Amino acid sequence: MANDGGKIVFSTPAVLPDGNGGFTPCPELLTEDEAIRYLRLDINGPAKPENTLRYYREHKKLKATKISRKLLYSRKSLDEFMDRMSEAKHFKDE
Repeated sequence: MANDGGKIVFSTPAVLPDGNGGFTPCPELLTEDEAIRYLRLDINGPAKPENTLRYYREHKKLKATKISRKLLYSRKSLDEFMDRMSEAKHFKDE
């Protein structure tokens, strides 16, 4: 782990829960299902996590790119989204 201008940078490669209790290397571009797992929305999260992603896209909180009729999320944009959400006032510990 290193500090890069106030942000923590992990030197361990990113992994993605595989949905079977294991992990797999995380790609740079994630499908909607992979983004849901990466953000852990599938565990104790909303009943319909795909609607949650849509909400974040429609409210310009999260970017996706449409390639060949599929929405893809860059891992970088998901990490930045988590950083912003962690810094949001209503998510801070009191």
